[in-house]
Amino acid sequence: MNTITSVTKRENYETEVKSGSGHVLIIDEPESIGGKNKGMSPDEHIIAALAGCTSATLKMYAQRKEWDLQGVRTDIRIIHGEKPGILPTIERDIVLVGNLDEEQKARLLEIANKCPIHKLLTHEIQITSALVG
Repeated sequence: MNTITSVTKRENYETEVKSGSGHVLIIDEPESIGGKNKGMSPDEHIIAALAGCTSATLKMYAQRKEWDLQGVRTDIRIIHGEKPGILPTIERDIVLVGNLDEEQKARLLEIANKCPIHKLLTHEIQITSALVG
């Protein structure tokens, strides 16, 4: 299990996030809501994870099948509900580059919906929280 640790910084909403594997990133909010826009917002990180996972999953699958998938571009938008209580919608557009037939493209679309982050976001998950220290 990889642990992620976040620590708030002096600036209003700036947060430094470190992974157990040694990577560091900054999460912040846009200036319009009091942040300094020093990093992607939490929402952007969620959809960035989906975009990266989708692209990598499709590339791995095509490599195993020895298909001519030369590249994948995934564009994702999150659309928030106009009223409180309305669930957001995530729109994902996938561009496949390579010499693929229609059957291969259709299969890759199915595989996109099986990437681990897609599954995490579309299935019920349990999050437990505790105050420690």
